[in-house]
Amino acid sequence: MATVTLGGNPIHTSGELPKVGDSIKDFQLVKPDLSVASLESYKGSKLVLNIFPSIDTGTCATSVRQFNAKASELNNTKVLCISRDLPFAQKRFCGAEGIENVETLSDFKDGNFGKNYGLEIVDGPLAGLHSRVVIVTDENGKVLHAEQVAEIANEPNYDAALAVL
Repeated sequence: MATVTLGGNPIHTSGELPKVGDSIKDFQLVKPDLSVASLESYKGSKLVLNIFPSIDTGTCATSVRQFNAKASELNNTKVLCISRDLPFAQKRFCGAEGIENVETLSDFKDGNFGKNYGLEIVDGPLAGLHSRVVIVTDENGKVLHAEQVAEIANEPNYDAALAVL
């Protein structure tokens, strides 16, 4: 269990993030077209997992915009923006914002991604949602970078995440 804050108030997550050098776990997440994506779907690509509570909040939306702007410059890398939002909300946001360089994936069905990765918020007003996390992997799913943002309202360290690529 990790402790992060929301507005300076401590809240807890369901476990610990994967560590640098670990292999990430497989996942089943829903795409905007309601098909299912798994780790196998991205085999052979480096991954940036931009994970957050809800695409409809200011900081979360900013992180999607920031990674979208940077994604076109990355070689053999997919940026996956993951939340518990419905796929319809993710699609609406990306359409309205002109987001085309990242993929949105939803953990709305059962929250297993958040549980398996140890980043589900277990108490406080955002209980059940994901904490703000960035995980970067190589082509084989080995973790190169993992950041759980200490204050949920803060943005992740984009430069540190992208520097490992």
